Amino acid sequence: MSRVALVTGGTRGIGAAISIALKAAGYRVVANYAGNEEKAKVFAEETGIQVRRWDVSNYQACADGIAEIEAAVGPVEVLVNNAGITRDAMFHKMTPQQWNEVIGTNLTGVFNMTHTVWSGMRDRSFGRVITISSINGQKGQVGQANYSAAKAGDLGFTKALAQEGAAKGITVNAVCPGYIATEMVLAVPEKVLNERIIPQIPVGRLGQPEEIARVVVFLASDEAGFITGSTISANGGQFFV
Repeated sequence: MSRVALVTGGTRGIGAAISIALKAAGYRVVANYAGNEEKAKVFAEETGIQVRRWDVSNYQACADGIAEIEAAVGPVEVLVNNAGITRDAMFHKMTPQQWNEVIGTNLTGVFNMTHTVWSGMRDRSFGRVITISSINGQKGQVGQANYSAAKAGDLGFTKALAQEGAAKGITVNAVCPGYIATEMVLAVPEKVLNERIIPQIPVGRLGQPEEIARVVVFLASDEAGFITGSTISANGGQFFV
């Protein structure tokens, strides 16, 4: 029987592309979402992928949601931590709420989801944990002290947990996308995209969600069993580590 993959924030943008690509690769996919019920319903109808709603910043909601999935579909063997939000502001204007909301979803949410599936992965001696970080977690970004801190934290989490999971057949990796042609990025004024963003990208274009999805599908596969604790940069050459 095919493995179960759970993708948080899996009904829109990069997450939707990941969900679709994993399904095409033969996984039984469940996509989590937090807010936009109408778009999640359309996504489920168009793709045939099951969707479940909860807030990843809430530990009990994660535990309950995963328990429901494992009872109905099977044990989660591939977890893709993709859910993320932004609450951008210059630091001197950033509120505690803006800080806490971003840390809660983008960093604590990764803990909540991974912690809930970790024991089962250890018991089965197999697991794949793939976290979608960001180029801005690697280099920082003006107006994103909260987002950059959370995404950098995801990388430290990945490196530490990879060392714990290795002996149990669990790999833990991160992907850092650059500027990807998602709804959020394409909402940026065309003049800003063409004059300030794209010129910073050596390949001369935005990335496509499907390009990130292909990295995730590889990291989820048996063939990637020797890769753990890694950060894969997918940013068109914009930033090298």
